[in-house]
Amino acid sequence: MSFLTGFYAFLFYFAATVFVVGVASKIVQYARTPAPLKIPTTPAPITSTGVAFRMAREVVLFESLFKGNKWIWIFGWVFHFGLFLVTLRHLRYFVDPVWMPLQLIQPFGIYGGIAMVIGLGGLLARRFLVDRVRYITGTSDILILLLLILIGVSGLLMKFVVHTDVVAVKDFFQGLYSFTIQPLPTDPLLWLHLFLVVMLLIIFPFSKLLHAPGLFFSPTRNQADNPRERRHIAPWAKRLEQE
Repeated sequence: MSFLTGFYAFLFYFAATVFVVGVASKIVQYARTPAPLKIPTTPAPITSTGVAFRMAREVVLFESLFKGNKWIWIFGWVFHFGLFLVTLRHLRYFVDPVWMPLQLIQPFGIYGGIAMVIGLGGLLARRFLVDRVRYITGTSDILILLLLILIGVSGLLMKFVVHTDVVAVKDFFQGLYSFTIQPLPTDPLLWLHLFLVVMLLIIFPFSKLLHAPGLFFSPTRNQADNPRERRHIAPWAKRLEQE
């Protein structure tokens, strides 16, 4: 086993641990944080079923973003849908044999990669071209967008320009499961792509990217608008009331 193969195996074990533990701890923190008030964004559904449909529209269609800013919605939705297709396409490296639905999605995953980069480019341009957005943009906002763009561009370059041995790449990731590390192809562009992915996994639990799981714990989205029918009281407030 070469030094680079062992190094990247260590990186992925470390990054996966940080990602899983970090995201899980944040989800636990979100779940334990009480909502002090009944504050759904109105007009809001008045039943749990309505809340579920509202959340589904938010996750799939970005409904509130569509109502707020059409340009952000276009680029954001294109990016996220492209990322969804790319993620499905990459699942072939982790399952053997590859499931039929994943085989069918492969061509669309290529277009998803292109859409992902276009969407990210629009979101990055907005950070510089819109005055009020540029004013509140921090260095981390730019770096995260650049990281995602570089991941997408390097992946597309390996598809269309500098090809790599995808069978060997799959063997490498399959070997990580069984702790039988297989050689990683000696392609600098592949090394760069994987290193950027590792960086993304490590910073994910500590960045604004956590809005992905955080959305499900937002009281403006996950609460029904029924304050008259059902009193809302936080656990800590209930304890104070009982004393």
